[in-house]
Amino acid sequence: MSGLKTKLPTDIWVAATWEEFIAMADDPAYSKAKCYYRNGQMRIETMSVGPDRARDNAIALLAINLFCTIKGISVNGLNKCSYRKTEVRECQPDLSYYIGERAQLAPRGTSIASLDVTPPPDLVIEVADSTLADDIGEKRLLYEELKVAEYWVVDVQKSEIIAFAIIADNGSRRIVRSEVLPGLTIALLEEALRRSRTEDQAQVGAWLLSQFQQ
Repeated sequence: MSGLKTKLPTDIWVAATWEEFIAMADDPAYSKAKCYYRNGQMRIETMSVGPDRARDNAIALLAINLFCTIKGISVNGLNKCSYRKTEVRECQPDLSYYIGERAQLAPRGTSIASLDVTPPPDLVIEVADSTLADDIGEKRLLYEELKVAEYWVVDVQKSEIIAFAIIADNGSRRIVRSEVLPGLTIALLEEALRRSRTEDQAQVGAWLLSQFQQ
């Protein structure tokens, strides 16, 4: 592999220099992989996305977009956008959102969003099937350091959402109601995930609209 004498393992956190991480993250062989870096360690996720994980990703996207539309909340969402703070950290959440007055701060262009010039998103979401332990562990620490406002982990196997509000001193606390999307409860989103197992997305969307309009 270009730039590396030894091929580093994927799908686990391994010690790596920034240069080693960039060599792998920018290699065309990993163009479809999700890339993470923090504290001198990297994780290159090459695992395929199964139907349930892909469906939950779509439901989360649908729910947030419908909620913001009904409530008149400005929002710009990005699907699998990569964020890079040079020589410090990189992440690629499944979904990320700039909300309210910060909606227009969402990055544009065809390259990786540079956190040297772009502020972090307000909300990031990871959809976890086989990566749950890492998503609520090491990645949570990464997003605390990134200083997003909220971090959600969708547990595909249980149709549950573990939501955190990030606090100022790089910590986080569990929440049951979003603070960046006022009025949106985590329980309602979980019900939408459960409904998606037996209903199509139009049916789930119609149910969500009925809930949001109450």
